[in-house]
Amino acid sequence: MDRKILTFYLQFSQYTYPGLYRDSLKLTLPDRVKDIGFLVRKSFIHGRTLENGNIGSNTDLRYGDVTKIPWYRQKEDDVFVTAAAMLVELYRRDRRGLVADRLSENKLVLTCRFTSILMASLLKTKGIPARVRSGFAPYFNPNGPHKGKSDDHWITQYWHKTELRWVSIDVDGSLEDDIPFDLYDIPGGEFEFSAESWLNVRKGKIDADHFLNGGGYSGLTVVAWELFYDFHCLMNSEIPYYHHPEMVLLKNFDKNGEEQLTEIDRLAELMIKPDDNFDQLLHVWNMRREFRLLKGGLLS
Repeated sequence: MDRKILTFYLQFSQYTYPGLYRDSLKLTLPDRVKDIGFLVRKSFIHGRTLENGNIGSNTDLRYGDVTKIPWYRQKEDDVFVTAAAMLVELYRRDRRGLVADRLSENKLVLTCRFTSILMASLLKTKGIPARVRSGFAPYFNPNGPHKGKSDDHWITQYWHKTELRWVSIDVDGSLEDDIPFDLYDIPGGEFEFSAESWLNVRKGKIDADHFLNGGGYSGLTVVAWELFYDFHCLMNSEIPYYHHPEMVLLKNFDKNGEEQLTEIDRLAELMIKPDDNFDQLLHVWNMRREFRLLKGGLLS
């Protein structure tokens, strides 16, 4: 692996920077990736778990007793957008910080983007190159109403210095016990990266409605959202869910002609092997304004 690529993924972004906790975390965090992941996962309750209550995989309260969460506590995805904000609030609610026995009422109510960002932040703090990735996780839908579909999902990758490879880990899903492989070393093909998903739809290899978004949408627009999340993540800019390039906003996507879709195809082709094409991706990042500048929220 090119040293400059690993150095790039050691850098903190505006989203992964841990703030003033950096030095203390570097000294106090465990060394094993799985142990760090466990602390992260025990700090959060997923918004869907809060909605569903103590049923399904949370019957044994592995994620915490949601009945203990104050009635006014809502999903906090729009509140704690950065790793620094998450850490500040974790310490505010429990001055011990990252602990495995955090009370349910003191956990943050956040989804996979946030789990992945905080995990990447802590790995970088420990001197481990890490990056966040966005795509789809079919392994959450072996049965049930979405059987055969693939949910949008964010994971983390870290560089294994002895095996000389990127290891994909899903900290958000890591407490589930019905997934037939190790979520701290996801085998190839189990997580559907957005670039390959986009190209498979465009080539007619898979139906676009195979891909689902947590907001209830499906289709090629959803894949486009994940593709640009992933592109920004690969460039160390882990943008929030509601930020998109203008061309893939819900109201605009169907206005794209074949020329615009082909431009996205070219980006996806580079992203299939992001390390091999790192310099080209950086060039796109620095030159293609329509891929980088965002709309959504207060952005204009």
